[in-house]
Amino acid sequence: MKRFKSLSLVLVFTLLFSMFAGLPMTSVADTVTTTVTSIETTAVETNTVDIITFNDFHGNVAEDVNDWGKNIGMSKMVAKINEMKAINPNTIVVSGGDNYQGTAMSNLTYGAPVTDMMKALDVKVSAVGNHEFDWGRDRIVQWGIDGGFDYLASNIYDEVTNEPVTWAKPYKILEVGGIKIGLIGLAHPDTITLTKVENVTGLEFRDPIVAAQEWIDYLKAGNAEEGTPDVIIAVTHLDSSQDYDTYEITGNAAELAEGVTGLDGIVSAHSHRTVYGEVNGVAIVQAYKYGRTLGLLSIQLDDEGDVSDVVATVNNVYKVKNDIIPDEATKAVYDEYNEELSPILDEVIGEANGEFTHDRSMDNVSVLGQWACEVMAEKADVQIAIQNGGGLRRTLYDGNITMGDLYEVMPYDNQLVTMELSGKDLRAAIDHGIINPDITDGSFSGLKVVFDKDAEFENRIVKITLTDGTPLEDDKYYTVVVNDFMYTGGDKYNFSNARNVVDTYIPIRDVLVESIKYAGTITPEAVNSIKEVEKYEVVSGDMLWKIARRFKLTIDEIVELNNIKNRDLIYIGQTLKLAVQ
Repeated sequence: MKRFKSLSLVLVFTLLFSMFAGLPMTSVADTVTTTVTSIETTAVETNTVDIITFNDFHGNVAEDVNDWGKNIGMSKMVAKINEMKAINPNTIVVSGGDNYQGTAMSNLTYGAPVTDMMKALDVKVSAVGNHEFDWGRDRIVQWGIDGGFDYLASNIYDEVTNEPVTWAKPYKILEVGGIKIGLIGLAHPDTITLTKVENVTGLEFRDPIVAAQEWIDYLKAGNAEEGTPDVIIAVTHLDSSQDYDTYEITGNAAELAEGVTGLDGIVSAHSHRTVYGEVNGVAIVQAYKYGRTLGLLSIQLDDEGDVSDVVATVNNVYKVKNDIIPDEATKAVYDEYNEELSPILDEVIGEANGEFTHDRSMDNVSVLGQWACEVMAEKADVQIAIQNGGGLRRTLYDGNITMGDLYEVMPYDNQLVTMELSGKDLRAAIDHGIINPDITDGSFSGLKVVFDKDAEFENRIVKITLTDGTPLEDDKYYTVVVNDFMYTGGDKYNFSNARNVVDTYIPIRDVLVESIKYAGTITPEAVNSIKEVEKYEVVSGDMLWKIARRFKLTIDEIVELNNIKNRDLIYIGQTLKLAVQ
């Protein structure tokens, strides 16, 4: 694709962005056939074709009623996107996946209101997110049929046929505003460990770079019966992040941009980040999460109608959600679901005397995670509980607790699995959840841990004991409870060496509800199960016994942790690690 930067183009982009954002920017080919969709539109002065994107909606069809809440809900999302389409009729809408699972209203109806929203938005295609599999793959087909859109996935293969799956297309070509847009779908390569294993058995998630290049080459060679696209966009559930000081974009989406040729834009998802910019000349956009932000890939055309550039921007619509007038038809649909489900969602089951915080981007062990683990351990009558961070989705707020809250805090129908685990494997499991670069950090109870954030991943624990201070022994077995997602390898946890494993089939959400109802009022407690190692610089006059006494440690503990050969010899300026609990 030819690229140029002229003054006139800059002026066009400036005009377009002012209208869009309103706010500061934060050879398998022969086996597949598709149908070109021609969208009748009229030319606009900005001479662009727009792709509106959203990702990781996770069933958030309800608007946050409080002023500080960010979710705009389905009726305002439809209204806002319709407003943008009115500005430029040469506009299509696509999703980066993870559309359905995550809230009580969506979960209890298996995504029905989200499907209604997708249809109202006239979504053309969606990537296949890992959470699309949470209720089994059969629902994926029906969602597409009912919602009037196609799922795209060029890298999901059937292990039996060794062909792409039949329930998702590798690509789709749309004709909009006089140009043909080729859309190639890509699922996250780690999907096999990001959802329950039984829901993806028999599927292979291949390298997205290899798959993308194969279909880019196929489309550019003119092999598609729909013709050769003028621009190629990857609609993906690949993660990305952005440094807002340097604007550098990283993650799987950035690696895709670096690893292929012939791609013009990427719709990113999965990591719940706001991302916009370019990598290797490829525009990348990710629109945060829950519909709070909308992404835009603007395909800009020159005077001859040829593609000249693709520009990524974002619109933080949550900042003006109170000014958006809901779409009446969509609001009526929402109100109908809400009326039907309110007796379940609004049931008050207890009270929280303070916030049980769970910040998935910052916490290690969270207040909510620690409480949930304690409840799980008590129910299972075991010493230790471990919960993956992504298994809990939001803070439990101060005040009345409803069933709807519990569905949002823990949307998954995971079950308790008990086992006996050696101290060595237990330590490895806990270490896997500390500052994990790929997933939300885990929580646990029944242990006390001191860790070094500067050490290598999965080697960060410097001290681990039971709650009473008894050191964990590598060869001794301990009773442990986890959820069935983790036990089967979810989030790459490894419990393969466990013995006496019992799947209790007890839903964890039910256990939490039972505990709240029994207590009536629950009070959050500060996390006391994990602490970062302290660093101490030796000064003149220091001796090990003095340092040990000051920090209530033993000399042996300091010697062992710092691999000191001569306990009578320490140096001024030497940095010692101290496992203070």
